[in-house]
Amino acid sequence: MNITHIRNATQLITYAGKRFLIDPLLAPKDAYPGFPGTARAEIRNPMVELPFAVDTLLDVDAVIVTHTHDDHWDQYAIELLAKDKPIFVQHEHDAQLLQSQGFTHLTVLTDNSYFDGIQLSKTHGGQHGTDRAYAVPELAERLGEACGVVFRHPDEKTLLIAGDTILRPEVAADLALHQPDVVVLNAGYAHVIGFGPIIMGAEDVLNVHYLLPQARIVAVHMEAINHCLLTRSALREYVDANLIGDAVTIPQDGESVIV
Repeated sequence: MNITHIRNATQLITYAGKRFLIDPLLAPKDAYPGFPGTARAEIRNPMVELPFAVDTLLDVDAVIVTHTHDDHWDQYAIELLAKDKPIFVQHEHDAQLLQSQGFTHLTVLTDNSYFDGIQLSKTHGGQHGTDRAYAVPELAERLGEACGVVFRHPDEKTLLIAGDTILRPEVAADLALHQPDVVVLNAGYAHVIGFGPIIMGAEDVLNVHYLLPQARIVAVHMEAINHCLLTRSALREYVDANLIGDAVTIPQDGESVIV
């Protein structure tokens, strides 16, 4: 497989001969205001430009949208992607939203979805923030749901994209169940003011390694959105200090990881 990290959580993945675009954030630099109520909200998003011309990201076989927050599914993606492009979403609510945006080839992920012989399984147990955050109804609605997805094919290693989640026992159980060879973690340690992290950070990367010591971890979702506080260099220093540097890849925007 070839995982090309684009920016934030956007990946271009070639798997069993098919090209998948994950969580497309296609806007130019500074197109949107920072997320209100989050760390460094005065910074505009995205913080960096795309590493490639946007047209190079549209020639894919399918798109996977783990959830519809603006940094994973933005207005530029809505306008630029072909309306008949096969798109996989996490649940019926997101399918209805994308249908209202004009998309016609939508599939709700299950435990046993398929695309041209590739099994795509929705993960369970993820949560886009702490229990304390979800105890506040307005914040729980804003954070919403976010899934991950597992790729399987006889000719490829098993790939798990964790999506926007903190590391909690249910996520650990899902990782243990699927036993992926490669794990893509959104590890930018994004923070909501007063409620803490809403995705993983450095210690979570370490703990995922302890759960899956043989897996290659690809850490992304850093240095592109205002509320992500963990930098690549800080994560590299942390994993190297904990002697797991060989197991963790931290790609730059535009860099490919071949596994």
